[in-house]
This record gives sequence, C-alpha cells and structure tokens, in this order.
Amino acid sequence: MSENPLKVIMDKDPELFSLLENTQKLSFTEGGIPLKYKSLIAMVLDAANGAVDGVKFFAIQAMEEGATKEEIMQAIRIAQYICGAGSVYTAASALNDVL
Repeated sequence: MSENPLKVIMDKDPELFSLLENTQKLSFTEGGIPLKYKSLIAMVLDAANGAVDGVKFFAIQAMEEGATKEEIMQAIRIAQYICGAGSVYTAASALNDVL
C-alpha cells in the first residue's frame, strides 16, 4: 500500500477527503482508549467488513503502537465470535505478510 488508497477522492473531491482525514484524526487521538486498542478495534471492524488492506494496515499500526501478535489473534477471535468465520478469512489474507 504505497499509494494512498483514497488518492482518487483526494484528487477529485478534496473537501470529502478533508472530512475523512479530520474524522481519522479525531478517532485516533491519544486519550481514553490507548492507540494500540483503537487500532485493534479498527482492524477487526475491517475484518468483519471484508477489507483486507484495512486489516493489514491496522495490524501493522497496532504493532507499531505495541500490540503483540497474540493480541492481534485474540482480537480476530472476538471478530469471529461476533461476526463469523468470514472475518477470519479476511484477516488470514491480510495477516499472511504481517505475522
């Protein structure tokens, strides 16, 4: 994921991109829930929604914030319990290169 996946939005609708960027900054600020856990939450939401690139991105981000491989797998277990086996298949595709 070298290029921003939202580049077309950035180029064609900068106002929409700015809204997305501001929401991201608001969601991932320090305080309340530690950033590691925010990234794990985002990772499993992407797994539940079939977003392979998102799972990969957030898994890497979570590890950069101090999450262990075991914590990532525990989060995937919760996604499977709540959202089903599809989330595990999505996570497996994403995490192949990461773990």
